[in-house]
Amino acid sequence: MGGAFVAAAVLARLGNRIGLPTIPLFILAGILLGPNTPGFVLLHDPHDLEMLSALGLVLLLFYLGLEFHMDDLKSGGKKMALAGGVYLALNVGAGLAFGFAVGWGTSEALVLAGVLGISSSAIVTKTLVDLGRIGNPETKPILGIIVVEDVFLALYLAALQPVLAGADSMGSAMVQIGKAFGFLLVLALAARFGTKVIGKLFATKDNELLVISFLGAAVLVAGIAEEFGVADAIGAFMVGLILGNTTSGERIRELVHPLRDAFGAIFFFGFGLSIDPGDLPKVLVPVLIAVALTIVMNVVAGLGAAKIYGFGAQPAANVATTLLARGEFALILATMASVAGLDDRLSPFIAGYVLILAVVAPLAAGRSSWLARLLPQKEEPSPAPSPTPVS
Repeated sequence: MGGAFVAAAVLARLGNRIGLPTIPLFILAGILLGPNTPGFVLLHDPHDLEMLSALGLVLLLFYLGLEFHMDDLKSGGKKMALAGGVYLALNVGAGLAFGFAVGWGTSEALVLAGVLGISSSAIVTKTLVDLGRIGNPETKPILGIIVVEDVFLALYLAALQPVLAGADSMGSAMVQIGKAFGFLLVLALAARFGTKVIGKLFATKDNELLVISFLGAAVLVAGIAEEFGVADAIGAFMVGLILGNTTSGERIRELVHPLRDAFGAIFFFGFGLSIDPGDLPKVLVPVLIAVALTIVMNVVAGLGAAKIYGFGAQPAANVATTLLARGEFALILATMASVAGLDDRLSPFIAGYVLILAVVAPLAAGRSSWLARLLPQKEEPSPAPSPTPVS
């Protein structure tokens, strides 16, 4: 575990010097020190980090829930919902079509739809901060699309879990999906109506007690969620959603941040351990096609968002390149697919796809002006004619 932390830290520090995001570097550290790569092997069995990786995944989604506010859906209005819907329709639809086109199976196609369809909120947020674009006018629709994606993510995983679990029949699948959505409904009602009561239960001035309380709640509900056929990560997301809207929400965000970073790094490192670099060449062509498809769909989505918000070419290019990254959600799906025993080409495909886009996206976002020159320019309204002087 110590070696995993040190290896991840060393590569991440090197990457920071050239402006690379940390997620692909954590994965790369796992690949280089895993049992499938020649040289020094830190861990011969990736399952040795399985529980720590699961905790990292739970904390990642818990933090995402803390950052999500119900008010965000109201403040953005119809434009945010429309822009997010267009983005999902284009990218998830393209991902599903790609999934069927590669012919790995129906369950695999459903997984690929999510992999190609959902942006990495962690990399998107970090990119906006690093480039100093938080105050830009196009940042609000970018974050709005992320919010819509988060809502879709919760529903998508709840519906996908029973399918991957291999329900025996349509009736059995519907029962499992019903149980999953029923559990989510209970948590959603708690988020909507029980915030004050739950807030009182977690109210304490002692940081130690607060950390133990929210960590226990997140992990416990994540475990219960699995019993109801809901992905553990979504259970943690819903707990974060509830606690983020309590009076202790801001303190919880600050306290969980280092835990999220530390165990999140172990999650990405652990995923890298399971990747065999020898498998990457046989999925290289599908990976490159998927990357090209994602770039095209993001450009089209950027133009759509610009049209909805009345932006010009440069903001449209900023939207397209900033949302390009894929990361934590794709790796969640890879983990679920591996547990479900789906096609063994999925994990190396997702690893290669995430690695390429996680590196390309921040670099492309910093050079979005190149793309802006190729996009249709917004027509400026012609000035009103000057009144004819009266002689």
